[in-house]
Amino acid sequence: EGRETRLRVVLRVRPLTCTETRRGDRQVVHSLGDGAVHVSAARHDATFGFSAVFDAGASQEAVFEGSGMRQLVELAMNGFSCTVFAFGQTGSGKTYTLMGPLAQSETQPASPALLGLMQRSFTCLLEQSRSRGSDLALSASYLEIYNEQVRDLLSPGPPCALPLRWSKTRGFYVENQLSVEFESLEAIVSLLLQGSQRRRTSAHALNRHSSRSHALLTIHIVSRAASACPSKQGTLCFVDLAGSERVKETGSSGELSVEANSINRSLLALGHCISMLAKPRGKRTHIPFRDSKLTRLLARSLGGSGITLMVACISPSSRCLSETLSTLHYASRARRVTTRP
Repeated sequence: EGRETRLRVVLRVRPLTCTETRRGDRQVVHSLGDGAVHVSAARHDATFGFSAVFDAGASQEAVFEGSGMRQLVELAMNGFSCTVFAFGQTGSGKTYTLMGPLAQSETQPASPALLGLMQRSFTCLLEQSRSRGSDLALSASYLEIYNEQVRDLLSPGPPCALPLRWSKTRGFYVENQLSVEFESLEAIVSLLLQGSQRRRTSAHALNRHSSRSHALLTIHIVSRAASACPSKQGTLCFVDLAGSERVKETGSSGELSVEANSINRSLLALGHCISMLAKPRGKRTHIPFRDSKLTRLLARSLGGSGITLMVACISPSSRCLSETLSTLHYASRARRVTTRP
């Protein structure tokens, strides 16, 4: 507590898709073990290091255990503000890593082996709560940022834009967002699936289920302590960023193109904030958190008093080399960012 803590950054390399294999794409990303990954292609030969690297054969459980997600859940229960976010090119496996298969629903749940970081964290949170015998009050809020509008995914009726405010005590917060209490695994998984089905997605040349918005699911954890002890308030926030994309590659036009430009602008603002935060404290100038709604909502977890895990997702295909290198450089910069939990 209070000590400088580096962002933990892990990398996940998805398998080549059937389309990529049929097309004859080469695999240009290779795991070297011990958190190192090598990119070898014409004019590009580089090695990058991370806290952990999960290659195409890694199971969802291996990613949960190896990324440090279990420790993050425990820290959130102890009153810390914890965030995990997945980023990378469109179609690189971010939503699958966080949630598991897209086809799942309340009537057709996913196979337990395929469940993502979110469901595994919910299970871990409720198991820890029972084993400690602690009296926890749990609630969840679920938002999306679509074309620079913040929308509530849990409130009934069509999603409407909510104002983003700032206060000295709370920092940036969303006014009038709905927070729903839950006590069981079934209840929180139901909220997750309900909100995810309302999220904006579209099909394009690189991804049949491309997320067109950034989504933030926050679990609020309040431990009702005995009268002698103060209660602890922690949060566990999951951020599924929309993927960066080149309009030429995706074939987007019209509304899809407008969405892509909005996504890329907010990711650029996030990259700029990370670059500034990666500088030594004495050399930092103003951090431009106000440049986008995404960076405002992530200000606390990136540059303040939070504990953050970043999961960078990439494709090993030679055709995606440019975007893959961009993600790897982005993730390498993020490893230098520190916070004071």
